[in-house]
Amino acid sequence: MSGLFDDPVAFLSGLILKLPALLVAVTVHELAHALVADRLGDPTARRLGRITLNPLPHIDPLGALAFVLAGFGWAKPVPVNAQNLRHPVRDMAYVAVAGPLSNFATAFVALVVMRLLGQVGGILPSVAEPLGGVLVWVYVFNLALGIFNLIPLPPLDGGHFLPYLFPRASWGFMHQLEQAGPFLLILLVFSGATRYVVQPVLNLISGFYLSIVRLLV
Repeated sequence: MSGLFDDPVAFLSGLILKLPALLVAVTVHELAHALVADRLGDPTARRLGRITLNPLPHIDPLGALAFVLAGFGWAKPVPVNAQNLRHPVRDMAYVAVAGPLSNFATAFVALVVMRLLGQVGGILPSVAEPLGGVLVWVYVFNLALGIFNLIPLPPLDGGHFLPYLFPRASWGFMHQLEQAGPFLLILLVFSGATRYVVQPVLNLISGFYLSIVRLLV
């Protein structure tokens, strides 16, 4: 937020590049949840119009505002009724992992397009430069969102793996963790602790992606 007052032109220019990238990351993530849940037997997301590439149904107004003001935000979670799933515990894990996996796939595609754009960018620099700027943020946001959501803490996607990984005897503790999860998550975010998880993993995956793309393109 301080950047808005220090250099408003640079802040708004960065925002113009970041907002489309954020919309791509959020839309892909939530659409993946909705598609997998629908495929596994729960039509809730389809009935609510969440199986769409239109970002508007996926945006949480407060989460979008938080992104503009604080640099981070959140989307509107896709509702899933586990009772409609054929294998509730297992299928909820599948629904949960679909979001981060879709972000990792989108980041990889963005990196490939950036690589191709770098090879032909001299032809139309007025188009290549802003598009390349957006693609950089598409890459970063998708990787960061995918990694962040794999943190094993409700209400993040990683928290939905816990009942599948741990025995039924521990589900009482899982329920308590669900109650405290949002507060713990806020504490981790505002303390900056999540940065020590997300950044090293992002660097690791990014290095792996770069090595593959150099071989392919």
